[in-house]
Amino acid sequence: MKIRDLLNEKGYEVVTVPPSFPLQDAMRLLVEHNIGSVVVAQEKVVEGILTERDILRLAAEDPGTMSAMKVEQVMTKDVVVALLDDTVDYVMEIMTKNRIRHLPIVDQGWMQGILSIGDVVNAKRQKVEAENTYMRDYIRGVFS
Repeated sequence: MKIRDLLNEKGYEVVTVPPSFPLQDAMRLLVEHNIGSVVVAQEKVVEGILTERDILRLAAEDPGTMSAMKVEQVMTKDVVVALLDDTVDYVMEIMTKNRIRHLPIVDQGWMQGILSIGDVVNAKRQKVEAENTYMRDYIRGVFS
């Protein structure tokens, strides 16, 4: 399955903020939308990603500065991205290798969507369940 297919099922909505967005407001967005990251973007061009892990690291180092900070001061700047034509297997490998849970999807430099590790695992689970059903039917001699 291609990422394009997965996004067609999931949807293309992404919560984004500009780099100059106040960190406190970005944290509220995470809570409000019950999400683990926001993509930092200008005009659909990914500039970074702010994750719960980024915020937790800052809170462990210097929690007193959080209220005055901007997203660009905390965000991960070297963002790993995937392409619409990548496969779910490839994306799962990228996420595992890089130990990331959120992956922006881009096409020709423009953000198209985002996937979480849960989205990828669910897609794999559905594929395996379908294959198991076909195999059971084959073994039983039931053909659809």
